[in-house]
Amino acid sequence: MANSAGDAPSFSWVVDSAIASESDSNMGESRLHSFASVVDSAIRSSTATETDLETSPIHYLAFASAGDRTTAVAASLPQALSDGIGHFTARLFNLAELKAATNNFSLQNKIGVGSFGVVYKGKLADGREVAIKSGETEYSSSTLSKKEKVELRKKIYKLILRFWVQRDSKTKKLQEKESAFKSELAFLSRLHHKHLVGLVGFCEEKDERLLVYEYMKNGTLYDHLHAKKNVEKGNSLLNYWKMRIKTAFDAARGIEYLHNYAVPSIIHRDIKSSNILIDATWTARVSDFGLSLMSPDPDRDHQPIRAVGTVGYIDPEYYGLNVLTTKSDVYGLGVVLLELLTGKRAIFKNTEDGGTPISVVDFAVPRILAGELVKILDPRVGLPDVNEAEAVELMAYTAIHSVNLEGRDRPTMADIVVNLERALAICESSHDSISSGSISVFSE
Repeated sequence: MANSAGDAPSFSWVVDSAIASESDSNMGESRLHSFASVVDSAIRSSTATETDLETSPIHYLAFASAGDRTTAVAASLPQALSDGIGHFTARLFNLAELKAATNNFSLQNKIGVGSFGVVYKGKLADGREVAIKSGETEYSSSTLSKKEKVELRKKIYKLILRFWVQRDSKTKKLQEKESAFKSELAFLSRLHHKHLVGLVGFCEEKDERLLVYEYMKNGTLYDHLHAKKNVEKGNSLLNYWKMRIKTAFDAARGIEYLHNYAVPSIIHRDIKSSNILIDATWTARVSDFGLSLMSPDPDRDHQPIRAVGTVGYIDPEYYGLNVLTTKSDVYGLGVVLLELLTGKRAIFKNTEDGGTPISVVDFAVPRILAGELVKILDPRVGLPDVNEAEAVELMAYTAIHSVNLEGRDRPTMADIVVNLERALAICESSHDSISSGSISVFSE
C-alpha cells in the first residue's frame, strides 16, 4: 500500500517493500496488508498518526480461510447488514467508545476467548452491558515510550528480514482471524432468534476488529458443568435434570434455526458447551459464528472443505473426508448432550483406566447401550425421579444416535428438537410417558 503524498514511509511500509522485492511477488497482495504492518500497528500507540494502515471498509465477506470453500454472501457489508433483517442495523462503534466501556480492555473485564480473539465485558454509555470480542489474541494498550518503540521496531525489522520466509504461515493466521471476524459479523447481523446470541454492533478502525454482543449474565454451559467450584447440587441451577434438558432443548432450537430457517442455511462448525451461553433468564443461546459457513449446495458437486472445530466435538466423518453437512453440527450437539448427562468433559482422564484420556463418546455410548445409563449420570444432579427417568433416557438415546460415526445414521436437528421437547414435557407432567408419544431418532 503506498503512503499518502508527502508522508514519510513508515517502518511497516519499508519492511513490506523490502520483503516484496525479495519474494518476487509470490505472496501477492494480502487483505491484511502484511504481517509486518500488523506487527507495526500492534506496537504503536492508539493515538499515533501513522498512515500506512488505512481504515478499510469491508468490501466483501469471505467465510473460509485458505483451503476452504470461499463463499461471498454480499457485495458490500452495509447491504449485508440490512438484507433480510427488517429494520435492524448493527451499530458501528468507534474504538474510543469500546475502550471506555471496558476500562481500556482491562484484564479484570476479560470473560473468555472466542474463535478469533479475547472477549471482554463492557458497559456502554447508555448503561447496557455487552460482551466485546477483540480480534487480538490479547488486547493491551501500548505503554512503551517513543524511544522504546523505535528500538523495538528496529529489532522486529531485523527479525522479519531474517525470517521473512516464514511470513506465509503468519499471514495465513491473520487472514483466518480476519475471515472469522467478517464471517461472524455477516452472519449475526442477519440472524435473529431467541436461542442465538444477538449482535449489538461492531468496530473496524484501522487494524482493530471488534464485535459487540448482548451480554450473557450466566456465562457458558461449559463453566456450569466443569467449574471446580461446582461440586454439589446447590452450586448451580443447572444441577437439575429439568434444567439440563431445557438447556439442551434451547441450544437445539437455535441450531435448528440455522439449518432449516436461515436463508441460506448455515452450518455452525463449532458446536460445543463453551459456545452455548446462558442469559439472565437461564435461556441457552448458541454463540461464536467465526467458523460458520453456508450449507453446500446439494445440487452441485461438493469441493472438499478443510475440517475445523474443537477436539472432542468435531465430526469424525467431516474430519476424515472433509465433507461438511448439517450432520456435523448434530455430532457436536450429541457430545454436548453426553456432557449434560455425565458431567464429563468432551475429553477427560478416565480414573477407571489409570488416568488415560478418553472421549465422553467412547466412555458413555457403550454403557448406555448396555443399559447402564444410571451408572454414568452426573452424581451432582443425582438419580432422576420417576418422571425424569424417562426424560433422561430419551435424551440419552438421542445423544448416542447423534454421535453415530456416519452422518446418514444421525438424526436431523429437527428430530432432536422433537425429542428434547418431548423429554422436557415428560419432566413437567407426571402423567406423561415416552410410550404415549412418538420418538424421532432417525432422519433417513
